[in-house]
Amino acid sequence: MNKDWSEKNREMQTLISKESTFSEGIKVLLELRNSLFAQITSVVNTFPPTAFWQMPFGDGEKNHNATLAWSLWHLFRIEDIVCHTLILNDKQVLFKGGWKQKTKSPIITTGNELDGEAMLEFSKKLSVKALYEYCKAVMDSTNEFLKGLQFSDLKRKFSEEDKERLAASECVSAEESASWLIDFWCGKNVKGLIQMPFSRHWIMHVEAMRRIKNKLCQQAKKGVDQIACCGLSCNHCFLTAWCGSCRTIYNTCSFATCSPNGVCPNTACCKEKGLDGCYECDELYACKKGFYSLGKETNAIRAMALFIKKHGKKELLKVLETLHKKKNFQKIQEVLGYEVEEGLRILEKNR
Repeated sequence: MNKDWSEKNREMQTLISKESTFSEGIKVLLELRNSLFAQITSVVNTFPPTAFWQMPFGDGEKNHNATLAWSLWHLFRIEDIVCHTLILNDKQVLFKGGWKQKTKSPIITTGNELDGEAMLEFSKKLSVKALYEYCKAVMDSTNEFLKGLQFSDLKRKFSEEDKERLAASECVSAEESASWLIDFWCGKNVKGLIQMPFSRHWIMHVEAMRRIKNKLCQQAKKGVDQIACCGLSCNHCFLTAWCGSCRTIYNTCSFATCSPNGVCPNTACCKEKGLDGCYECDELYACKKGFYSLGKETNAIRAMALFIKKHGKKELLKVLETLHKKKNFQKIQEVLGYEVEEGLRILEKNR
């Protein structure tokens, strides 16, 4: 479990246990949820639609043996059902906002009953964009509920009548793989539900989504040139574990994520000119496109591109291996500095 998320979750649980710190605990909970949802937003904004129905870990019972689309649906259907049908006894966000039709979902359940081919086919049918908007609507709705909670509400328990109401909603499949949820939820008080599903459940599934997307990136990179168009070596980048590089559809490079259609201007320019990379361009030294528009912040990358132009990709990779053996660093600027000529000098020195 992510250390920061785990610590914040523990802090929240401690704070809400005392009336004097309850309000602070709810504030920490909302901060945790916002941090986790930022991860979801990043995945949705940077990954192609096909990524959301892939099952890179194959079929299985664990969270990461799923799809990104199913993970989102499952996580927020459970929250919607627990918050509105069980606790508030009002209309779920799914029905209030017409999200079943918008997301193109064939089901209204939590999806626990789905696995293997059934999960894959379900995931293919979903509109990822609408699904994300549904997730956000559920989060916002739950956040409003949490903001209105009082310390005295935490001890509220649930009855057989509540169980019957959940079953009657038909939002939980009667299959054994899902029906246990009703007893699980109703066996907790409101404080217990804050942990599952309003906090720890999020952590579990967001971490599973990260494992899925990282695996997809690693699979996409196999056999693909790992020198980016700008000259950066993706295998030596601190983002390499969860980025598929600009030569695949799983590009989550920091500059690509904030560019139109997720395509870095350097990559777009190279494709337009029919170049393998910026290192083949005569305008490289003075170029102000993409990464190179940041000046000193990315001059180390320009230096690598110029080095490739003179010595080739293989030679750059050898030098980078040498540099990594000499020093433990994340960003190449830490070694090559912020001036082009200085960066080139260091690269040449380590040939």
